[in-house]
Amino acid sequence: MPKMKTNSSAKKRFKVTGSGRVRRGSAGLSHMMLGKSANRRRNLRKHNMVNDNDEKRILKMLPYG
Repeated sequence: MPKMKTNSSAKKRFKVTGSGRVRRGSAGLSHMMLGKSANRRRNLRKHNMVNDNDEKRILKMLPYG
């Protein structure tokens, strides 16, 4: 049986943790940094977990995650 293909956009955006949860980066970090406070920018650098409703869909795109 052939290997399953991983969705290229998903593999660049998400990582699967050891417990099987999906981690994602924060939106809003690409431009207009001067309008945001230092505290807000620092918090945007942190990774967040994907919502439970979307997790199943993303895991289908990452079969070997």
